[in-house]
Amino acid sequence: MVEKTVTVQNRAGIHARPAALLVQKCKDFKSSIYLEKNGDRINAKSIMGIITLGAGYGTELKIIAEGEDEQESVDALVKLFESKFEEE
Repeated sequence: MVEKTVTVQNRAGIHARPAALLVQKCKDFKSSIYLEKNGDRINAKSIMGIITLGAGYGTELKIIAEGEDEQESVDALVKLFESKFEEE
């Protein structure tokens, strides 16, 4: 299992477009991938789950992956967060 904490850096937070980008990226990997906020864990391959997290600007999220490509999946998601979902 690999875990990494990230901060939502884009001003609009995780709305429909960033959520869709996250789901698309997650589907490239075989590992089970989760996002966790304040103890609430959701499947990162579920767009509705991501949106219901309500992750606004400055929110800390934990990316958790389990499986054969867990490190690669976490690294890819961290890059997506660091790029501010290419919105800025």
